Amino acid sequence: MSIHKEEVKSALSQVIHPTYQKDLITLDLIQDLVTQDKYIAFTLELPEKNDKLANKLKDECQQAVKKFIDPEAVLDITIGINISKQRELEGDQGQQKNQQQQTQQPVLPGVKNVIAVASGKGGVGKSTVAANLAVAIAQTGAKVGLLDTDIYGPSIPTMFGVKERPNITTQKKLVPIEKHGVHLVSMGFLVDTDQAMIWRGPMVTSAIKQFMQEVEWGELDYMILDLPPGTGDIQLTLVQTVPLTGAVVVSTPQTVALDDARKGVAMFGKVNVPVLGIIENMAYFVPEDMPEKKYYIFGKHGARNLAKKLEVPFLGEIPLRENLRKTSDSGTPIVAKDPASDSGICLKEIANRTLQSLAIRNQQQQSTDKVDIKIRP
Repeated sequence: MSIHKEEVKSALSQVIHPTYQKDLITLDLIQDLVTQDKYIAFTLELPEKNDKLANKLKDECQQAVKKFIDPEAVLDITIGINISKQRELEGDQGQQKNQQQQTQQPVLPGVKNVIAVASGKGGVGKSTVAANLAVAIAQTGAKVGLLDTDIYGPSIPTMFGVKERPNITTQKKLVPIEKHGVHLVSMGFLVDTDQAMIWRGPMVTSAIKQFMQEVEWGELDYMILDLPPGTGDIQLTLVQTVPLTGAVVVSTPQTVALDDARKGVAMFGKVNVPVLGIIENMAYFVPEDMPEKKYYIFGKHGARNLAKKLEVPFLGEIPLRENLRKTSDSGTPIVAKDPASDSGICLKEIANRTLQSLAIRNQQQQSTDKVDIKIRP
């Protein structure tokens, strides 16, 4: 006789979480439940990594199903980590009121300028640009933060060579890790390198909001946001959560990348976020033994021409050089490791043009408001 999902839920409602003193079904910790004949599979989502507790709850789930449904049932239980559930599970009525008060307060009150570094397409070097922009701006004496918002594929830990976990304040706020004068936060600091983030959209957006509201950012002149490619959940969450001062779009010269870059510029236009400019990465290749030669492997001046067509500033072009790749992989942005190299010089010039474009934007336009996005039926 086949086992039904409702039977499984009824059995698992007998398993009590020892910390929250509620059953797993009420706490909504059972996800992706599948049944077929006597086979039962589901994910047990916990708010934090705790192997001892996970094994205890798995055993109790096994016992409950075999006791209340079928002693011959076969269970396949996967343990998932969902840090966005922690506040929800720990909140009593008093904490919920405090949370409501926090959401009414300004997000990132100590940050003067928030700059999003975006790309319509993956693989164009956006994170490399974001990391070097942050360090180059910090080298001017400014206070800079860099938030890696790519939950699924965080790159900042590798590019800054950070392996340690961040500290937590007594107010349960994350303390950014500082390196090369930049305050860093990334999901890559909180999970193991080989752990895949198999999260739904709401879980991702909740984590991004936590990085905005529950991190001890302090006073910053600039916050750089390293966005994932595309125009999806994370981008919309950001414009709804914090007023972006402006955005920088990174592209390679090739047509397929430019098509997506154009969409990225259009997205920021629709949500009233000023585009500070377009950056062309991998603009040309210069052989080490022939420094006078330039090979336009991916096309010539594609992003420059796109910027002119869209009437947005062109911030500069970055050559395709081995030293830029090596420094990124080794954990030191090239503007810190080899600022006199051609790539280092290009990136520092681009950082300066970005700040100039930002200054013009702040002089000519009012502060950007958070966007209220409504879905039409």
